[in-house]
Amino acid sequence: MNSLFGNAYSGKTVFITGHTGFKGAWLCEWLLLLGARVVGYSLPAPTRAALFDKLGLRTRIRHIDGDIRELEALTEALIDANPDFVFHLAAKTIVRDSYQNPIETFCTNALGTAHVLQAARSLTKDCVVICVTTDKCYENREWVYGYREEDRLGGYDPYSSSKAAAEIVIASWRRSFFRGHPVKIASVRAGNVIGGGDWAQDRIVPDCIRALQRSDPISIRNPNATRPWQHVLEPLSGYLSLSARILQASHTPEPSIGDSLCSAFNFGPRHESNRSVAELVQEILKHWPGSWKDKSERNPPHEAGRLNLAIDKAFHFLGWQPAWDFEKAVAKTVEWYRCCGTVANQEETVAFTRRQIAEYETTAREKGLSWAS
Repeated sequence: MNSLFGNAYSGKTVFITGHTGFKGAWLCEWLLLLGARVVGYSLPAPTRAALFDKLGLRTRIRHIDGDIRELEALTEALIDANPDFVFHLAAKTIVRDSYQNPIETFCTNALGTAHVLQAARSLTKDCVVICVTTDKCYENREWVYGYREEDRLGGYDPYSSSKAAAEIVIASWRRSFFRGHPVKIASVRAGNVIGGGDWAQDRIVPDCIRALQRSDPISIRNPNATRPWQHVLEPLSGYLSLSARILQASHTPEPSIGDSLCSAFNFGPRHESNRSVAELVQEILKHWPGSWKDKSERNPPHEAGRLNLAIDKAFHFLGWQPAWDFEKAVAKTVEWYRCCGTVANQEETVAFTRRQIAEYETTAREKGLSWAS
């Protein structure tokens, strides 16, 4: 298994901010399988039934309670860890919450990212920092084709605009402080991520699962909104591919290769996975029978109606592309909740989560994807 990603992570130290979140917990579990030493720096898990807790990660990695808004403590933790890789995932992630807490959203997403990069300036050995932002960092024009990495940044709501601001911070720090530095910086933008273990409020899949567990109809407030749905393992494979390639390129005599990789990358699904919220719910109900009702609001907070990503750059630079289609992503998501969502203990949850990672790796290998070959 360690041969995946060019064996880049075996025996290496990986520092993750936001490791107590949904995506961060999946990344921790995968890195443990790859043989990495994982150091996590984060506030407590953001939900009561957190995947981080169900996997027992607090005792399986080096866990640090910390806030990226506190620069001195973050810098001390990063220097002490002396990592080979940094994945910056800590963020305020819910669009609706950003309307209620806009200042906190900007302080975490924009200033917090500046803190991570400022702290990384203190590192003295080769290290790759991958900053995770979002597909919502683009100026949304409601067009049908995918946004490319060079398209204009923007954002109507505080969450989206704070992530666009984070991208500007990343580009500024990279140009201003990391030229010729042993630390290399890139940013990554994923689609709408689904998968087992997400219990966030005001997010469609957790809302569906909670309703189905109660045998209630699923309430949908924006059934016609279209999103690029993808299983959580898809963008994570992109992040791991990119960081491994950057570290490899830093050891070659052609620095221009690394310069090209130290930039922004989209890791989204194929075009046919851009589906409406109603289509997503209907697909979920194929695996967990129930019903749904349209609860569209009269004057809701603004959210994008149509959104999708172009992934040509990731394909041409990294040979990366999705392994699971829309139907498989939904099936594996529901399967996890049905097996681990309520009564499963830690041992069972770890085993099942690892089984899904292995299934994803097998599919990638069968499709000849570069990171899995």
